[in-house]
Amino acid sequence: MKVHDLRPDEGSKKKRKRVGRGIAAGQGKTAGRGTKGQNARSGGGKGVYFEGGQLPLARRLPYKRGFTNIRKIYYNPVNIDQLAEFDFDDDVVITPDVLAAIGLIKKATDPVVILGDGEATQALTIKAHRFSATAKEKIEAAGGSIEILPFSK
Repeated sequence: MKVHDLRPDEGSKKKRKRVGRGIAAGQGKTAGRGTKGQNARSGGGKGVYFEGGQLPLARRLPYKRGFTNIRKIYYNPVNIDQLAEFDFDDDVVITPDVLAAIGLIKKATDPVVILGDGEATQALTIKAHRFSATAKEKIEAAGGSIEILPFSK
C-alpha cells in the first residue's frame, strides 16, 4: 500500500449542501427555509434565552445565580510538612505572625488552620485559629503543644 492508495472510508465524507444556488440544484429560491416569516430572514429565529414570551428561567430564579455568606470564615491552610521544612529553634512559638514572616501565609491578620499532611519532626508550640484532628495528634505525639487563638471577623 502506498500513500496514493489511501482513501477515506465509504460514507465517511459527505458533500456540503450548497443552498440558494438555483432551482436545478434542488435547494434554490427559498434555500430550504420555507416562505416568509422570522426564520426565513437572515439572523432570524429566537435566542436560547427566549421562552415564548414567558419570563425566562434566569430571571425567574435569581437565587440560583449564587450566594455569598458574609459570615463564612476562610482559613489559610498550613500543613505540618510545610512547617517541617523550616528548622525552628526549640523555644520558638509559631504564631500567624511567624507564618507570615516565613511566607506560608500572606497576612498575619487572616485566620489560620493547621492541617495534618506530613509528619511532625520537632516538638513545636503552635498557636492557630483551628487545628485538624490529625494535626493535633501528630503535633502532640512529637512532644509539641497547640493553642487555639480566638477569631472574630
